[in-house]
Amino acid sequence: MSRSIIAFLIKLVVFSLLLWATHNYILEQFFEGDLQIPLWLIYAFNFVMVFLVFSALRYYSDKGKDMLKLFLSFTGLKMVLAIVLLLPLFLKKSEHAQLEVFNFFIPYFLFLTFEIFSLNNFLQKS
Repeated sequence: MSRSIIAFLIKLVVFSLLLWATHNYILEQFFEGDLQIPLWLIYAFNFVMVFLVFSALRYYSDKGKDMLKLFLSFTGLKMVLAIVLLLPLFLKKSEHAQLEVFNFFIPYFLFLTFEIFSLNNFLQKS
């Protein structure tokens, strides 16, 4: 692994842990009940997707590929996979459907923001 990917991975781990700890604390303080999609699964999904997209774009940047098209393609793929992950909410009636959707999409967009800023920093350096 290159240094830029290792540095990104460390930042991503710290970001993920801080965000998860905050999210988990808020849920424990203000919500009692069971969720269909566990919090750890949401963060694992976002962590893996952001890492794979960054790694792939880092790899293809060395090959001289069009980064915008690749980024948009990977983001579209992430959205499709997010819908697949949320299928249990759509197929079953959840008591807390709105909370479940917020639980997923708030971290999703925060991870996406982190990914965009990291890619922007990386592309400015290269």
